[in-house]
Amino acid sequence: MKAMLALTAALAAAPALAQDAAKGEADYKKCRACHMIVAPDGTEIQKGGKTGPNLYGVLGRAVAGTDFNYGESIKAVGATGLVWDEALLAAYMQDPTAWLKEKTGDSAARSKMSFKLAKGSADMVAYLASASPATAAAPAAASE
Repeated sequence: MKAMLALTAALAAAPALAQDAAKGEADYKKCRACHMIVAPDGTEIQKGGKTGPNLYGVLGRAVAGTDFNYGESIKAVGATGLVWDEALLAAYMQDPTAWLKEKTGDSAARSKMSFKLAKGSADMVAYLASASPATAAAPAAASE
């Protein structure tokens, strides 16, 4: 009985994944101030700011795994070898600072990303997956 309750609680807490990429694309306007989606060949999928990392190929990429000036907390998570998948990225978007505190075990951990995507993070992840080729989320990204 305890195992069933624990499983039910875990499933309820987990974000619903593989959602609506079209809705995520529409919601991307919330991210444009800081993030762009630009392919390695320079093709702009989404124009945006440069205060956040390029989100092209983020799924399958090591956390803090690009040439960007990341904060110390997310670099510490990246140093563990953690790789972005749908569930991790959706959870991060919901509350970046809380996610970093959980992953690092450091109550002082902070995120440079102050925006929280409380609703629609799974849609955003679905959009980001659709805006990058499947190969970007596979072995090539792991070599970053």
